[in-house]
Amino acid sequence: MPTADQASPMPTDAQILAAIDAAFGDCPRPEHFTNYRHCCECAEHDELLCSRDRSTLQHADVGNAGWDPICFCSPEGIAYYLPALVRFALDEPGEHLDWYGWQLVFHLYQGAAYNVFLNHCDASQRQAVAALLAHLVETRAELLEMEADDVLRAHEIWSTHGAQGA
Repeated sequence: MPTADQASPMPTDAQILAAIDAAFGDCPRPEHFTNYRHCCECAEHDELLCSRDRSTLQHADVGNAGWDPICFCSPEGIAYYLPALVRFALDEPGEHLDWYGWQLVFHLYQGAAYNVFLNHCDASQRQAVAALLAHLVETRAELLEMEADDVLRAHEIWSTHGAQGA
């Protein structure tokens, strides 16, 4: 993230979405999103994700941290759905669902440098995610609350890996 004396104009939500769309918009839709033969829960999550696409996935489909299909999703599936997930994170918190940003941060930081999604992404995708994380810190600090340290650590690993390339 730039220091105060290196400050550059903060990107808008629309610019962040455009960067995510550019980096992940061409990711193919997998035939399956989870290891659907593993158990009933994986099969149920796979059925839901297979019944949606980027434009029909809803915050309510993924917004319950206790029943989140993205926790079981393959890296290819997360890459496919990331533009939609980022849109949920940039939306205002709803009346019936928590703000999605903290769940997205969890998915991006889980496992730190061993995060399977991080290691699946190429350098341009990692840079787009790092820009998203910096944007969340700059524009959604009040919503991040206790997760601020995780966001900063996530930004560091996505930035570091992004600089190293895929």
